[in-house]
Amino acid sequence: MPQSSQHNYALILGGSQGLGYASALKLAQQGWNLLIIHRDRRSDFPEIEARFEEIRQCGVQLKTFNFDAINSEKRKEFITELPKILGESGMIKLLLHSIAKGNLKAMTGDSPLNQIDLQITVNAMAYSFYDWSKAILEAKLFAEHSKLLAFTSEGNQRVWKHYAAVSVAKTSLETLMKYMAIEFADFKITANCIQAGMVETQSFKMIPGHDVLKNSAIKRNPFKRLTMPEDVANVVFLLSLKESNWINGAVIKADGGESL
Repeated sequence: MPQSSQHNYALILGGSQGLGYASALKLAQQGWNLLIIHRDRRSDFPEIEARFEEIRQCGVQLKTFNFDAINSEKRKEFITELPKILGESGMIKLLLHSIAKGNLKAMTGDSPLNQIDLQITVNAMAYSFYDWSKAILEAKLFAEHSKLLAFTSEGNQRVWKHYAAVSVAKTSLETLMKYMAIEFADFKITANCIQAGMVETQSFKMIPGHDVLKNSAIKRNPFKRLTMPEDVANVVFLLSLKESNWINGAVIKADGGESL
């Protein structure tokens, strides 16, 4: 079980696929109970339920919820029900933000990127991390020495065509994380971002010219391969340990040296 209590849970926003699911599975293998919020079509449920069953086979408690984590009303409803969901003495020990919902429009041409596109992307991939963290804190449902983690990318610094909205979101996410690291420290809560290397997820495949990015990443990476979801999940687990309690306000690279 997690090091401090068998009643602790990890809450994962976006845990049905990609980095979120890989992290959920890794945590489950290490004894973490899980709450997973995801937004998927019913036609995809058989495949998703098969993944969730793999988590259940680890012998941990798993509760899943299919709704839009960006929706403020849905979030409020969930937080209201959270004490009942957690059960007596249950607490959130780790919050992992793995929401990948961004606009990939160009800034010129037909139907270029506009302010609404930017707002939607930043709200999903940055503001929601703070909104969820604040809501759980206000509900007094974080355990002592809880961890707030979110995924960022090298797009926070490098310029990729069509990636402007996501890049704005990632830089906003990292700024919020740093302020959360300072202001949530009063409650013995840490906040960090994990900068994953290039991972061939469904979201990545939606980027125009992703094959070029993929080949470039392989060439740049000292290990001559892409980052795997499991590579990133291992770092999530490392940061879940009590030994990481003094890591706060950091952007931690999990890319095999690719960004060098």
